[in-house]
Amino acid sequence: MEDITVKSIESVAPYSGPHEIPGIGFRHIREALGVTAWGMNVLDFAPNTTGYPEHDHVGDGQEEVYVVLRGAVTLEAGGASKVLNAGDFARVAPHVKRKLITTDAGAQVLAIGATPGQAFTPQM
Repeated sequence: MEDITVKSIESVAPYSGPHEIPGIGFRHIREALGVTAWGMNVLDFAPNTTGYPEHDHVGDGQEEVYVVLRGAVTLEAGGASKVLNAGDFARVAPHVKRKLITTDAGAQVLAIGATPGQAFTPQM
């Protein structure tokens, strides 16, 4: 592996396959860069996307950070809804169920996750 890897978001093709979610382009950035310490993906949300699955990370202990790169999303987590705009960061603890949705505008979100104190093991 190279010591420095550079990729543009657009150069990483969105996932296409049986687990594809309508309205969401899921780009495996961690894999494209060869990152082994944490998970990292870019999600391109179309307007009015509600299909991002509600989930938690109780099973693997991952905490996640979402960074809105473009547009806005609503983070539904822990019984609350928070609008995240471009430039906003949000951390979600492993036990908290979370879901991202968009309204009339789309969004691009960087999702970063890792289990504190453990080396990252990608789940494919």
